[in-house]
Amino acid sequence: MGVARDHGAAAEDLAAAYVALLGWELAARNTRLAGVEVDLLAREGRTWILVEVKYRARSDFGGAPAAIDARKRERLRRAALAASGGRDDVRIDIVSIESSADGLVLTHHRNAITG
Repeated sequence: MGVARDHGAAAEDLAAAYVALLGWELAARNTRLAGVEVDLLAREGRTWILVEVKYRARSDFGGAPAAIDARKRERLRRAALAASGGRDDVRIDIVSIESSADGLVLTHHRNAITG
């Protein structure tokens, strides 16, 4: 396993721990919905949340959220539609983890991808 993959797996572990601290139920990790890999699938009450985890060693070049291009956003929307079955109780969040001079910074972007 390469360094980037190791960092990505560690970031997903950190995001899963964060989701647990929020009190959400973690239903699945690295699952596929409508052919799209979803990093974390969680539930908060009656709402299903698809969580895309992004790690960046540097915050220049737009940081972690900027790494989600239009194609990836569309794929996540397709996965959310499959998870929802047409209901409005699904959202897509991004958990970004970035290195800084002081350590790691975790930012939770709720309902980050809409439409």
